[in-house]
Amino acid sequence: MKYIETLREGERVTEVYLVKYKQAALTKAGKPYDNVLLQDKTGTLDAKIWDPGSVGIDEFDAMDYIAVTGDVTCFQGNLQMSIKRARKVDEGEYDPKDYLPVSQRDIGEMYTELMGYINSVKNPYLSQLLHNFFDKADFEKRFKFHSAAKSVHHGFVGGLLEHTVSVTRNCDFFAKCYPFLNRDLLLTAAIFHDVGKLCELSTFPENDYTDAGQLLGHIVIGTEWVGDEIRKIPNFPVVLANELKHCILAHHGELEYGSPKKPALAEALALSFADNLDAKMETVKELLANVPDNNLEWQGFNRLLDSNFRKTSV
Repeated sequence: MKYIETLREGERVTEVYLVKYKQAALTKAGKPYDNVLLQDKTGTLDAKIWDPGSVGIDEFDAMDYIAVTGDVTCFQGNLQMSIKRARKVDEGEYDPKDYLPVSQRDIGEMYTELMGYINSVKNPYLSQLLHNFFDKADFEKRFKFHSAAKSVHHGFVGGLLEHTVSVTRNCDFFAKCYPFLNRDLLLTAAIFHDVGKLCELSTFPENDYTDAGQLLGHIVIGTEWVGDEIRKIPNFPVVLANELKHCILAHHGELEYGSPKKPALAEALALSFADNLDAKMETVKELLANVPDNNLEWQGFNRLLDSNFRKTSV
């Protein structure tokens, strides 16, 4: 497998890639061409088909796997491919694991860690609520596979699980540092805070916003979902239910960041800090992942971090 991150200018490549995007376009002279975005687990590559009707260019659509032959060129400092031949391939001609970005951590180990936190929750109502979700095999499968974002952070297979475990670990640490926090409420909120992502984003390889995701967003979806399950548990305390739902609603911390409510409980505030910390540290990690250790060049302004970043000297 010739992965995208290994491609260099001047190479001729024959390989199978996933088509993330395809759109017909016109040159300034009015000649038709196709814009194509190729993907594997190491990244994406802009590609062009300058003569879509030529021999050797078969029909294909976005989300198809295609065998391509093309030349790697450089345009405005970025690599791209000029596709000469393209053929849609059948199942069995590719391994999906080569084309989807996957967490670097072991997914099974992360789920075991998460279940350890769930089993440590002593409140019987919160414990039952957690097990009603995470003990189900179909839910477990979805939660392990899903991403936590389309592109900003943890946008890979296992990303939702990795982010949830990290936020929960942060909250467990906060509970030890600040004993007045209700640990059971805080950990339960951490584990549920992004559960709405399962409905906000479609599964891989699309990993794009669903209609519900566009209209409602994961905070509202998750709060409604948890609320529906709470109503199935006899005598679940109303006050506790409202506190848990408030933590989920407020976990982005500020109204301008998408939270319907600002934190009004200590646990909601702690959760917003834990979530923000993990999201931003993962963003920095992904931003600097392919920068050599001796490279102290500034990487450009990052919207989420609201700053220009470079690697630390070693």
